[in-house]
Amino acid sequence: MYRSNKFRLFFFLLLLLSSTTIAQPLPFRDASLPQTDRVKDLLSRLTLEEKISLLGYRSKAVDRLSIPAYNWWNEGLHGVARAGEATVFPQAIGNAATFDNALLHKAGDVISTEARAKYNLSTAAGRAEQYMGLTFWSPNINIFRDPRWGRGQETYGEDPFLTATMGTAYIKGIQGNDPHYLKASACAKHFAVHSGPESDRHTFNAIVDEKDLRETYLYAFKRLVDSGVESVMCAYNRVNGEPCCASPTLLHHILHEEWHFKGHVVTDCGALDDIFERHKALAGPVETAAAAIKAGVDLDCSSVLQQDALKAVDAGLLTREQIDSALAPLLRTQLKLGFFDDKAAVPFSSYGADSVRTPGHLALARQLAAESMVLLKNDKGILPLNKDSLASLMIVGPNAFSFDALAGNYHGVSSRMVTFLEGLTSATGPAMHVEYDQGCDYKDTVHFGGDWAASNCQATIAVIGLTPVMEGEEGDAFLAPHGGDRTDLSLPAAHIAYIKKLRKAIHNKPLIVVVTAGSAVDLTPIIPYADAILLAWYPGEQGGNALADIVFGKASPSGHLPVTFYRELSDLPAYKDYSLKGRTYRYYDGPVQYPFGYGLSYTTFSYVWQKQPKNNYTLKDTLAVDLTVNNTGDRDGDEVVQAYIEYPNAERMPIKELKAFHRLTVAAHGSQQLSISIPITELQKWDLAAGKWRLYKGNYKVVLGSHSRDEKLTAAFTIH
Repeated sequence: MYRSNKFRLFFFLLLLLSSTTIAQPLPFRDASLPQTDRVKDLLSRLTLEEKISLLGYRSKAVDRLSIPAYNWWNEGLHGVARAGEATVFPQAIGNAATFDNALLHKAGDVISTEARAKYNLSTAAGRAEQYMGLTFWSPNINIFRDPRWGRGQETYGEDPFLTATMGTAYIKGIQGNDPHYLKASACAKHFAVHSGPESDRHTFNAIVDEKDLRETYLYAFKRLVDSGVESVMCAYNRVNGEPCCASPTLLHHILHEEWHFKGHVVTDCGALDDIFERHKALAGPVETAAAAIKAGVDLDCSSVLQQDALKAVDAGLLTREQIDSALAPLLRTQLKLGFFDDKAAVPFSSYGADSVRTPGHLALARQLAAESMVLLKNDKGILPLNKDSLASLMIVGPNAFSFDALAGNYHGVSSRMVTFLEGLTSATGPAMHVEYDQGCDYKDTVHFGGDWAASNCQATIAVIGLTPVMEGEEGDAFLAPHGGDRTDLSLPAAHIAYIKKLRKAIHNKPLIVVVTAGSAVDLTPIIPYADAILLAWYPGEQGGNALADIVFGKASPSGHLPVTFYRELSDLPAYKDYSLKGRTYRYYDGPVQYPFGYGLSYTTFSYVWQKQPKNNYTLKDTLAVDLTVNNTGDRDGDEVVQAYIEYPNAERMPIKELKAFHRLTVAAHGSQQLSISIPITELQKWDLAAGKWRLYKGNYKVVLGSHSRDEKLTAAFTIH
């Protein structure tokens, strides 16, 4: 009997051990279940306190459910940023200048590949560091409405259509096309009506009417939401009196009710604190936590929600159901990223150190940098320089050997940043006499170097301009005169004086000026002294190689300006005025240095109609045209065909508006066929009186050219 009982006990224990070994995972970890069921299960297992602990960017661990801590804050504006070695692509404004959305999509794909690799490596080491995760707070799709804004370099320029197209390409590259998992999460920021002033951004109230709001400031956000962007970041400022991160209008009515946004909303960092401490819009943090969650905020980049949401529930300002509604989108994002699944099921789990800065990634960075650079002047075809007939070269300027002039802000780091000096020197090789001198600094307008050496060389390349310490975000651009913003369009006076000094020293020998900047600058003082001017923006780690490719003719310049270069700030309205009247190429028709979309090439192009638009269209139609693009020069080159629409004469219609663009490579003396389609729905404008979109009847014109003031082909049509 005793032995029989022992046998039964042994069998019971064996059965218990066996059942434990083959136990099914908790439903929220079961990848075979629908996402909705998994979220519902996890919500049911979390306590109210645990739920609230997950509403901050430093999400706390839930040990009893084996959920590790996670830091949501990651940056990837033009490469994985602030997280060690990664490929550094050109700054966003430079990427916009490529007008190459297909190439930017590839860059987004590279960024998410490197992000996955770095995430895999860091989590394998047991780390949950900030900037090493998969939830990226990029891109910045605010409209660069005024060149004074220091953060304009982070954007895709002044045009809503270009911004939306480039932004969509970027987020699709970041998020990938796997049917089950996000490769990484992208974020459209800063929602909304946010483009300076930097010094006032924590208290500023942007006043804008519904027409400018819908047609300009929200256009790109709507396009990215429609394209599946996983996250939206609300801005620091108020819009028409409502703090953006507690705005019923922006977050609840437009983003969620009207657009049916399904991702999560994150605050800009400290934005909830601003609401009660600086905007003085609400009494304190408890009221702010309640208002933010009710409006549609899910994740706080500070600690207000984690510290005060429970108090709001206790005070009757929030319900437990509203806490669940805020947390659910965050859990969905984590499920999409594969956080609760077996690593073997997630297709990106094998990425490692060999997926970072591969030769292919560097080649892509080099191509983007070359396509981003804008040739603004090229007297007598001085560029490209012929290496075979060039025996000596002088390279000068404070930005010729500068990390900052390559990286822009929100940048990563690389073990091999190729400065302009290094790229040019590598391209010339050991058989050429090449010298370098810093030449000048940013302040001294009297003392210079390198001019005598330049007089002894056959050609001089001077690299001057701005860096991100002169323009950028509040606090980061510590040499900017006004909280990160600029107070003028000028180059540093020392640089202007130096260019004049160089011209005097070298007489009639070629002087090529390379300008680094993240925005429009006044080039008038140096134009008479430079034989060629090339705008390099902040071109990333391959900037030096890309410059050499252009200077020596390996690549033909093909960048086009994504912003208008005004003559002076007096041509613009006040900086704090958010009305579009008199701003950007869409509403300003006065004299400019260089128009939106402008950029020279080493060759020339002509267009010929193959199929003009129909005479009449309705809302359901698509305008379709065909043309031939001819390369009328002796060099291969890329043309960016830009299609603009001119509207009927009605109140507050844009002068013209970009509605399509295509980059194509055309061989010397060759041609390429191109078809352009524009849905007529894209031509709707906001009817202020009716409060809705309306297609205005009347006479329209489509204009095809190389920039916004170029008219190579035009055709009229009517909407009835």
